[in-house]
Amino acid sequence: MKLQKDEEIVKIIHHHPFPFIVQMFKTVGASLPFFFLIYLVSNSIPYFYLVVANVTVIAIFTIVIIYLALIYWLDKLVITNQRVVHIDWELLTIKKEYSGLLHDIQEVSSQEHGILSILYLFDYGTIKIETASSKTTILFTEAPDPDGAKAFLMGHIQNCRPESYQNASDSAASLANEA
Repeated sequence: MKLQKDEEIVKIIHHHPFPFIVQMFKTVGASLPFFFLIYLVSNSIPYFYLVVANVTVIAIFTIVIIYLALIYWLDKLVITNQRVVHIDWELLTIKKEYSGLLHDIQEVSSQEHGILSILYLFDYGTIKIETASSKTTILFTEAPDPDGAKAFLMGHIQNCRPESYQNASDSAASLANEA
C-alpha cells in the first residue's frame, strides 16, 4: 500500500487473535492422524525411518502453521486521514487491496458473534464499509471490537470530511427537522 500525497496512517486494525488460535488448534489436530499412522507402523519399520517420518510430519505442519500465521498478520484494515484500505492476503502470492475515500463512505456496519462478545476473548466480528459507488464494499472479518472500530471510524469520517460535506449534511438535517 502506497500512501498518497499528504496522507497519514491514523489506525491499523489487525484480525482478532482468537480465531487464529482456533485455526492453529485445527491444524495441530489435523497432524494427529499422521502421527497415529506412524505409531501403527512403528514396529514394522527401522528406527531411522520412524524418525524421518516424524520429522517430516513435524516439518510439513510447521510450514503450514507459519504460512497461516503470515497470512493472519499481513491482513489488516488501514485507516488514514483520507481513506480506508483493506489489505487482504488470500495467499502469500495473492494480495488484494480494497479502498474507499472517507468522504465517499455511506454506511459502516458491524456484526458481533453472540452474547459472549462482552468478553474480550470472543469480542470479534465483521466490519462492513459501503461507499457511494455500489462497486466498493469493504468487508473486514474477525475484527477485534467491531462496534468500537465502527464508532472510531464514524467519528474519524466526521472529523475528516471537508467543510462543504459537513455544511451539506447540516443543511439536510435542519431541513428534515423543519419538516
